[in-house]
Amino acid sequence: MFLGLGTGLGTTLIIDGVVEPTEVGHLPYKHGDTFEEYVGERGRERLGKSRWRKAVCEVIADLNAAFEADYVVLGGGNARRLKKLPRGVRLGGNTHAFLGGLRLWDHRSGVITSPSAAVRRARKR
Repeated sequence: MFLGLGTGLGTTLIIDGVVEPTEVGHLPYKHGDTFEEYVGERGRERLGKSRWRKAVCEVIADLNAAFEADYVVLGGGNARRLKKLPRGVRLGGNTHAFLGGLRLWDHRSGVITSPSAAVRRARKR
């Protein structure tokens, strides 16, 4: 599972080699907030550093329990603000996110294709 901590919360699952973007960040979470309102930039500003870091760890644990991910990769601009990563969590470089987005781009037609089509195309290369 990939979690992008930035303005909001980006979430993506990789299932049997297929990229499955989700909109989990928009789901209700706590106190009338969504996941991304809780751990995104607005949540960080509202909660302060220490409470935000704790909230991120809680969200990681809750989402990991729900999806039973093998491991969690954190990215996004706010991922670097975490002092200590929970067990089973590692930082991913933003370069990987850029390369993944590039693979979604169909250079022949100039349009973005579905993640599944991009994965199939990348496997053929």
